[in-house]
Amino acid sequence: MYQEKNIGIREVTFGSNVIIMQPCNLYECELGDDVFVGPFVEIQQGVVIGDRTKVQSHSFVCELVTIGDDCFIGHGVMFINDTFSEGGPAGGDRMKWKATRIGNHVSIGSNVTILPVQIADRVVIGAGSVVTKDISEAGVYAGNPAKKIRDL
Repeated sequence: MYQEKNIGIREVTFGSNVIIMQPCNLYECELGDDVFVGPFVEIQQGVVIGDRTKVQSHSFVCELVTIGDDCFIGHGVMFINDTFSEGGPAGGDRMKWKATRIGNHVSIGSNVTILPVQIADRVVIGAGSVVTKDISEAGVYAGNPAKKIRDL
């Protein structure tokens, strides 16, 4: 026996000219003007995505994430809001979750994992990187953990 739950698209605030490729799960989030969301993407409640941002397929944007304008989120990017601060998942205890803020003109390569951090404007994050700390200045970052490898 199982219980089936269909989310689909529910209670989303859309800007103008938004393109959503199905299937995807979008609920209780806000998408700015000219946003593109690829297939097999989940964007959870409270997420805000800025104007002209593109979120490619198979990405997961969890609660407490804000993404700025003119950003690119590559395929398979995973945002994390639970730091496992007590050695295991916080589960439904949202008081233990932390927020992520992505600035404007940020490009995040495929298969990047982003822990709860703040990322400045004009940052490029290389494919496969793991962002574990705040990024406070523009540049190109890569690796695990992601480190600045050059200026833009």
